[in-house]
Amino acid sequence: MSAIVLTASDRTRLRRSHPSLFNPGIFKRWGGLMLIAGALAYLIYGWAFFDIGRTLSDGKWERAGIYMADWISWEAQPRYRFQPDGSLQIEHQRFSPLGENPDTDWMTTLPDGREEVTFGSSANRVEIGTTDVVAVVDDVPYEIVFANENAVLPVNAPAAFSEKNGRVTVSFGFAGSAEIRSTQVLVRRRFFGWENFVFDTTSPFWGMSLPELWSTIASGPQIEPDQSNLTLAWHEFLTNSEWQHGDVLNKLLQTIVMAFVGTLFAATLAFPLAFIAARNVTNSRPMNWITKRFFDFTRSVDMLIWALVFTRGFGPGPLAGIAAIFVTDTGTFGKLYSEAIENIDDKQREGVRSVGASAADVNRFGVVPQIAPVVISQTLYFWEANIRGATIIGAVGAGGIGLKLLEAMRTNQDWENVAYMVLLILIVVFVFDNISNALRTRLIGKSQ
Repeated sequence: MSAIVLTASDRTRLRRSHPSLFNPGIFKRWGGLMLIAGALAYLIYGWAFFDIGRTLSDGKWERAGIYMADWISWEAQPRYRFQPDGSLQIEHQRFSPLGENPDTDWMTTLPDGREEVTFGSSANRVEIGTTDVVAVVDDVPYEIVFANENAVLPVNAPAAFSEKNGRVTVSFGFAGSAEIRSTQVLVRRRFFGWENFVFDTTSPFWGMSLPELWSTIASGPQIEPDQSNLTLAWHEFLTNSEWQHGDVLNKLLQTIVMAFVGTLFAATLAFPLAFIAARNVTNSRPMNWITKRFFDFTRSVDMLIWALVFTRGFGPGPLAGIAAIFVTDTGTFGKLYSEAIENIDDKQREGVRSVGASAADVNRFGVVPQIAPVVISQTLYFWEANIRGATIIGAVGAGGIGLKLLEAMRTNQDWENVAYMVLLILIVVFVFDNISNALRTRLIGKSQ
C-alpha cells in the first residue's frame, strides 16, 4: 500500500480548511497540565494558609489511643495516700464503678502490710509501702524512693517509666498505669467492656451473674413487695444512674419523631407549592418566580442555622428541631418536585385534558403518576438522612439524642457513654435505611 504524499499547496489548503486541528488553542494543548498545576498550587496554598504542618506537629496524638480505649473500656482509680502516722489510706473516686465496699482480686494486702496492685498478671504490679514504692515490670522490680518531696526515677528504668514535675509514672499498657508522688499513689486500672451497663452499684441486682439474675427474676424471693422482680429489674435497668438508659432511649425516640414529623410536614407543603412553581402547569410567571424564590430562601439557610433560630423562638426542645427540618426540607422538596413536574411528558396531560377532565383531574391523572417515583424516592431518602441531621441539630438545643451526646462529650470522661449513643444512632440509621429501601421498592414498583 503506497503512502500518500501531500504537497505544500495541499498542506496549506488543509490548514486553511481546518485551522482548529492544526493550531489548537492554548487550553486544548496545555489544559490538562494547567489543571494539574492549578490543583497542586491550591494544595500548597491551603497547606500554608491553614498552617497544616504546625497543626499536625502540635497535635496531641497520644490522646487518640486514650480516647479509643475509653470507648471500649473503663477505669477504676483507687488512690493510696501516705498518712502522717505512717499508714496508708485507700480512697476511691466519687461514684466509683466498684461500689461502696469494693472487694477486688487485683487489690490485695501483702503479709508484711504492704498494698499490692496487679495489672493483668503478677508479672506487672505495684507494691506500695509507707516509705517507698516498688514497681514490677515484666517480673523485674524497680524501687522508687522519695527525696525533697519528689519521687525519684529508678536507675536504669525502662521506657515504661517517665518522670515529670516530681512524679514518676509507670505505664502497663492497656491494663493501666500508676502515678507515684511523695504524698500518694494514683492507680488507673483499665478493664475491657462497659462498667455497670445493666445495673448500677445501688441496684439490688448489681454484681449478679446472668444465671443468678435469671434465678432471682424467675423464682427468687420478692425484693419489693409492691412489684415483681421482673418489673423491678426493668425499672432498675432504665433508671441506671451511670448509663441512663431510659433517658437515652427517650431522646432517641425524640430524634426519630423529629425527623419523621419534620419530613412529613415539609413534603405535605412542598407538594402543592411545586405545582405553582412549575411553569408548564401554572401559566403565571410572577407566581412561578415567587414560589421558586421562596424555595431558594428556605433551603439556602442551613438546617443548623434554622435550628438556632427556632431554639430562640420556641426554646430548647424537639419543636425547634421539627421546625428546622420542616423549613429546610420544604425548600429542597419544592425544588425537586417542581423540576420533576417540569420534565414530565405533556402528552399524558393532553390526553387527560382531551376527555374533558378538570384541571385538578389533569394534574391528578396526567402529572402525579409520572412524578410519583421521584417524589417517593426523594422523600424517603431525605427522611432517613434527616434522622442523622436531627442528631446534629439536637446538639444546639433542638432536643433529641444529639443534646445528650454533646453533654457526654463535654465531660471528656464519659466516652463509653458516647460510644453507646453513637452505636444506637448507627443501629437506628441502619434500620430506617432498610425500611426506606423496602418502602421505596414497593411503592415505586406499584406506581410503575
